[in-house]
Amino acid sequence: MFSVALLLLLAAGSCVKCEQLIQPASVTVQPGQRLTITCQVSYSLSIYLTAWTRQPAGKGLEWIGVKYTGASYYKVSLKNKFSIDLDSSSNTVTLNG
Repeated sequence: MFSVALLLLLAAGSCVKCEQLIQPASVTVQPGQRLTITCQVSYSLSIYLTAWTRQPAGKGLEWIGVKYTGASYYKVSLKNKFSIDLDSSSNTVTLNG
């Protein structure tokens, strides 16, 4: 069982935007299955960085990674577990894990 609250954080230069993704209290994923969470955003993906953090139950926030046009960076211990995709045509950000 995989239960986690996710927060989408955005930053560009001195500007910061934050959009919170509301999801069910828990998401169950069987071993070998992938989790996909998509968020429609109200900002330009070509201007803002997009970062994902997670907060496992009873623990503090943990940075997953950041993506922007042309590059992405992930926490070393999570880089093989998660990927972030941007779709500028629909202004959506997807976290795969």
